[in-house]
Amino acid sequence: MSTAGRDGDGQGRTGRVVSGLAVALGLVLFLGGFAWAALLYRPYTVPTDSMAPTIGIGDRVLAQRVHGDAVRRGDVVVFQDKVWGNMPMIKRVVGTGGDRIECCDRQGRLMINGKPVEEPYLAAGGPASPTPFTATVPDGRLFLLGDHRTDSVDSRTHLTDGGQGAVPRDAVRARVDATAWPVAGWGMIDRPGSFAALPGGTSRPGPLPLIVTCVIAGAVLILGGAAYGPLARRSAGRGKAAVPHG
Repeated sequence: MSTAGRDGDGQGRTGRVVSGLAVALGLVLFLGGFAWAALLYRPYTVPTDSMAPTIGIGDRVLAQRVHGDAVRRGDVVVFQDKVWGNMPMIKRVVGTGGDRIECCDRQGRLMINGKPVEEPYLAAGGPASPTPFTATVPDGRLFLLGDHRTDSVDSRTHLTDGGQGAVPRDAVRARVDATAWPVAGWGMIDRPGSFAALPGGTSRPGPLPLIVTCVIAGAVLILGGAAYGPLARRSAGRGKAAVPHG
């Protein structure tokens, strides 16, 4: 057999090895990414528009399973508290233990411990709350508001229920990291910069972007590896066919 033929066989073997490695690595990343997501995240469907415009009615969100102690101001959380009806709800944390929450200042802004807070996620044109209120958050509790302040049943509604309308930290089930559906609205939930300047700062986003990257990279490697093997063999076959045997 000619040297060109042996080279063609070598190329074919190399192609099969590269193809197999790419597919194997792709499977690890693809399946590992989904397994990682299943361990850390849980999907929820939002039944009301109380978090609009950040999250619309019927939207599907991905929420990272966290303990309430990991929650900071500005986080959007899934919680369940019997005083609120003992069903999963989604609201934004605006106050933690010891905070004095007031609304509103002369510019219609929410105030935390006497400092005005800009809330860019609110619909433009209105105050941070259509009705004024004041509350002091007990230790170990969270004061929660919906982003749609004119259509949200939240801590303002429960001010007289005990705890100044705040829920215990251990009522938190998860922290919302992203909107997953509809596709047009897919995106991460930002941590507001105005809360980052307050003591305690904001929480760090979960690993969802890295998980998505692993899944996409895995899919690309699987498809690319599966396609590379046949292409390499076909190329090697053409090389052998073009060389006459002596």
